[in-house]
Amino acid sequence: MAEKNKVGKKSAGGSPAVKKMSGKKKAMIVIPCMLLLLVAAFFALIYKLASMVVTGKRQSLEEALEWQSERYDTSFYNKLAKTDYEVVGDGEYVIHAQFLKNPEETKNYIIISHGYTDNRMGALKYAKMYLELGFNCIIYDLRGHGVNDEYITTYGILESKDLIKIIEDTRKRYPDIKMLGIHGESLGAATTITALKYKPEVDFAVADCGFSDLENVLKEGYRNGNIPTVGVDMANLGLKLRYHYSLDDMRPIDALDDNEIPILFIHGSADEFIYPKNSEDMQRRTKGYSEIHMIEGAGHAMSILTDPDTYKEYVRDFLYTVRNM
Repeated sequence: MAEKNKVGKKSAGGSPAVKKMSGKKKAMIVIPCMLLLLVAAFFALIYKLASMVVTGKRQSLEEALEWQSERYDTSFYNKLAKTDYEVVGDGEYVIHAQFLKNPEETKNYIIISHGYTDNRMGALKYAKMYLELGFNCIIYDLRGHGVNDEYITTYGILESKDLIKIIEDTRKRYPDIKMLGIHGESLGAATTITALKYKPEVDFAVADCGFSDLENVLKEGYRNGNIPTVGVDMANLGLKLRYHYSLDDMRPIDALDDNEIPILFIHGSADEFIYPKNSEDMQRRTKGYSEIHMIEGAGHAMSILTDPDTYKEYVRDFLYTVRNM
């Protein structure tokens, strides 16, 4: 009886070998699951970082106009003769544009590209100046902005191709053109500069607070926020995997190696978002005639509002030089 009881107790408790095998099986299940969760979390993170780069919240036309109106007199806009129209951009993407007719007859035209998350209303502060300088103005919503269909921002890659389509459309739509220029702010400046690699039929370009390459802007932003810059590399990986674009291609400066179209670079000396060095580097890189001017004390995209008279003087003198080349 004693022997039977011992055997019974032993079999009820299970052998150490069985327990050991059971633990191995659990580990074989848990460890792969943990690895899968870590991989999933990594991809979720890089996708999120990439999305933050290319899908910032856009302003409505009403919001943008309100912002402008709080900072300068926009009443001139309501008095202008305006024409709304559409241009088929790259890949059949539809761009919404607006023609602002100068009250005085002129054969000079300027196409103005706004900044990131803004829209055509952000171009009004420049339109006012160009109207006074004797230009008709074409303002438009960049891809994914304003009333255009939703789309990611590619920081000049697709936007520049859209701008080329707008330039071509402008030449056809207004055959009386004597002088045609392109002017951009921030993202619009990057778009303007990148478009030059396609040798557009324009007489000059003005680039206000543009970036030479997006990577340096992101990394400076991370450093200023005390965030490890490896996050930019992770975002870049997410861009490649999720959107099939790379920071390596978001480099307007690379469009300037053989550019001969005259460029005026303007930058706020106090710009801590896109540092003035970006404009300085691009000004050194372009092959053709160029000028660079700093607006003292101006932050990002605030130069014309900080010192409109000096800004206008720089543009007017630059145009005089271009006309007499």
